[in-house]
Amino acid sequence: MSTVLIAEDDKQIREALDRILRFEGYTTVPVNDGAAALEAFVEHRPDAAIVDVNMPFVDGVTLTRKLRDRGDRTPILILTARRATADRVEGLDAGADDYLPKPFEVEELLARIRALLRRTDSGAGAPVLVLGDLTLDTAKRMVTRGGRTVDLTKTEFDILEYLVRNAEIVLSRSTIYEEIWGYDFEASSKSLDVHIGYLRRKLEDDGAGRLVHTVRGVGYVARVPDPE
Repeated sequence: MSTVLIAEDDKQIREALDRILRFEGYTTVPVNDGAAALEAFVEHRPDAAIVDVNMPFVDGVTLTRKLRDRGDRTPILILTARRATADRVEGLDAGADDYLPKPFEVEELLARIRALLRRTDSGAGAPVLVLGDLTLDTAKRMVTRGGRTVDLTKTEFDILEYLVRNAEIVLSRSTIYEEIWGYDFEASSKSLDVHIGYLRRKLEDDGAGRLVHTVRGVGYVARVPDPE
């Protein structure tokens, strides 16, 4: 069974999460601050992590950013008592894969963890997808565009793979949420928009044309840009 790291400084919440996840069959690694979490990532190499935003020594957002900067792509679910959109966007900006505001329902937490763990590597026999000058190797989880390597987070890669597999097909926001996260977010969620924004920034870093297009009022579509 998968190993889940729990980084939460509130003892009651940490112990409750530990009991719930162990009851569900997961191996758990509970720690009470961000510095201990950084060490635990190296020692235990968890399959996923639940990370609180407000922790001593290293906060959850900084922890996530440090992990991404050193190339760690472990799926991260951020817990936060902050409900403002800007606060949630900050966590996604740092490289988190998902967020869950406190207080939360246990079933929703478990559903989100299952969704993160489902998005695993595709295996050695996975195909290489091509769209224009974009090449996406689903086995190695590598993306290149025009010969340039594009470094993506796990969620960014998963979104891009889904869009490219369905190139020229307009995918609704709810369809993408269901496929990538395993459930639909509330209508006001900006999670997908944030990830799409960073995807575009990375894919278009050298002035290349747009591959991921917005269809207003519907969702997104991947297609080769029209020649100028």
